[in-house]
Amino acid sequence: MRLKVPWVAGRILNMLGIPHPYLTSSLPGVGGSIKQRPEDFAVEEVPLYTPSGRGEHTYFEIEKTDLSTPEALERLGRGLDVEVKEFGYAGLKDRKGITRQTISIQGVDPGKVAALSLPQITILWVKPHQNKLRIGHLRGNRFRICIRDVAPDAQQKVEPILSALVEKGVPNYFGPQRFGNRGDAQRVGRDFLKREDRAAIRRILGHPSLTEHNPNVVRARTHFMAGEWQEAQASFPTTYREERRVLGYLIKAGENYSGARKRLRDITRKLYFTAYQSYLFNVTLAERLERAGGDLEKLFEGDVAFLHRNGAVFRVDDVAKEQPRAAAFEISASGPIFGKKMPFPGGVGGEIEKGILDREGISVIDFHQLMPKLRLEGGRRPLRVRVEDLHWRLDGSILHLEFFLPKGSYATTVLREVLKNEVVPEAFYEDGEAQRHRLWRPSRPDA
Repeated sequence: MRLKVPWVAGRILNMLGIPHPYLTSSLPGVGGSIKQRPEDFAVEEVPLYTPSGRGEHTYFEIEKTDLSTPEALERLGRGLDVEVKEFGYAGLKDRKGITRQTISIQGVDPGKVAALSLPQITILWVKPHQNKLRIGHLRGNRFRICIRDVAPDAQQKVEPILSALVEKGVPNYFGPQRFGNRGDAQRVGRDFLKREDRAAIRRILGHPSLTEHNPNVVRARTHFMAGEWQEAQASFPTTYREERRVLGYLIKAGENYSGARKRLRDITRKLYFTAYQSYLFNVTLAERLERAGGDLEKLFEGDVAFLHRNGAVFRVDDVAKEQPRAAAFEISASGPIFGKKMPFPGGVGGEIEKGILDREGISVIDFHQLMPKLRLEGGRRPLRVRVEDLHWRLDGSILHLEFFLPKGSYATTVLREVLKNEVVPEAFYEDGEAQRHRLWRPSRPDA
C-alpha cells in the first residue's frame, strides 16, 4: 500500500507564527515573505565586551551561511579536533540567513583557528581572552532583513506600524522558532513535566505537520503513527540522531516510553522544557496585553518590574511613582519564566500567572525538578523591549529593514507585526488549547 504523506512541497510560503495577538492589530500588514535567500536575513551579534588580547581562551568571530549554530560548532570541532562542548558562545543563531557570532575555545592556538577553511563558515578575526564565552554574554543583535513581494501600498502601511513599535515597544514574545516547525515543542515539555512520557515520546517521533519542511521527516512521522516503526527509523534522515536512537530503543524494548525518555540527551530535554516555559510566558504576555487595553507601558500594583539598564527586578508598590519610569522606558512589567527562583508578582500580574498555571493543571513546584541538573532556575523577562536604530526603505516590492534588539529578543516579533500574514501551526490549537487560553488565530482566509 502506498503511504499517504500529508505534505505538499512549496506550500508554506509565509513565515511561521505564534497564536498570540499583535500589538498593532488595528493596522494592516504589508504581506510578503522572508528568507527567500540567505542574504535576505543577516544577523550580527553586538558583544557585551571585546577580548583583551591575552589569556588561554581564543575568541573568534565567524560568519556562517545557511547553517545553524550547532551545525557550525560541529564543523569547527572537526576542524580543530575538539569536542563541541568545549566551545563557548553567547547565543544560538538560526540556520536560514547570514549570521555573525563570536565563539571561544580554550587551549587552541589562535593561528590554528585563523587558518581554518570550512564550507559555509568564514573566520573574520581571532583574539585571545582570559575566560570562556558564556550564554548571554552579548548586548544584543543587529538585523538587516529583506521582505520580498510586499503589498503595492506598503509605503503607506509600514510607517504607522513601525512608529507604534518605536513608541510603545515590541511585545517580547518568544518567536516561533522556539517551538519548532510543527509548533509543538512546548507540548513535549509539558508532557515530560507531568511525567506523561508516552505522549511526549510519541509527539517527538510522530505527529506529522504541514509546516514540516522535510518530506522524509514527514514520511518517517507518518510511518510511526501507523505503527510501522522499522520503516519510520529508515525514513528519518541520519541528522535526526535523537529520533533514530529513541526509535531504535523502542523497536527493541517495545512501548517502554519511560526508558525511551532516558535515551534523550539532557540538552534535548532542556530544549523542550524551555519551550514550555516560553509558551507560558507568551500566554501571559497575550493576556496582559488584553488586560492592559493594549498598553504594555501600563503598570499594576504588585508587578515585578524589570530594569532595562541592568536586568534587575523589583516589586511595584507605588504605581504612581513608578509609572513615569515606565513611560521613559527605564522599566517595564515582567512575565514569568517559571522555575524555583522566580519571584512571583501580586495583584493583576499574580492573578494572571496563577490562573494560567491552574488552567494548565500544574503548580510552580512542578518546575523545581528542572534544578539543579538542567539548571533551569526560572526568572523574569520584560513584557516589552525597545527596538533601536530602526531604519527602513522600500525598493519596488522589497522592503528593507534594519534594527537592533537586546539579547533574548526575536526579530520575528517585529516582522510579524509588519507582515501580518503568518501561518500558525495547528499543534498550538490541539486538545482544547485554543479554548483553554483563548488563543488568537490569524484572520486570513488561507491561514
